[in-house]
Amino acid sequence: MWVSSWNIGDFVPIVALSIPIVAIIGGIPAGIIRTLGRQRLIELAQRERIAAIERGVDPAKLAPLPVSALDDEPETWTMSQYDRDRRRSQGLMIGGIVTFAVGLGLMAFLSVMEDHGNAWAVGIIPATVGVALLLSSFLVRPKQNGGGSTMPGQSS
Repeated sequence: MWVSSWNIGDFVPIVALSIPIVAIIGGIPAGIIRTLGRQRLIELAQRERIAAIERGVDPAKLAPLPVSALDDEPETWTMSQYDRDRRRSQGLMIGGIVTFAVGLGLMAFLSVMEDHGNAWAVGIIPATVGVALLLSSFLVRPKQNGGGSTMPGQSS
């Protein structure tokens, strides 16, 4: 039988190439479905608002459309703009710390593994990406005084 003549070394490249192919084939439709779902939710909210106006409800008494909140996860829909900005800043900070640590770890690992080479320099790439994420988290964090989103209860 031809299957018994296979070596495990022949099978590894097939699996290694199939992983990104499956990720791409699954990831693109997932993104499309998510985008269509959000678009449908916005459309339903607009139709509900139009129906209420047609029934004679004062548009000023209706809640605003949650269009900007739909860009985030559902648990952030009820958050204030300040809380959403703070959450985004914290997410960037966490990503920056993790990526910077991966870069440092990669530099340390490669410097130990290769004594006389410059392979450790590969770790500079994720380390600088981590620094950039940390910098962006400080740039987008909500400001308490002047500029950007303000804390609740404060005027801008």
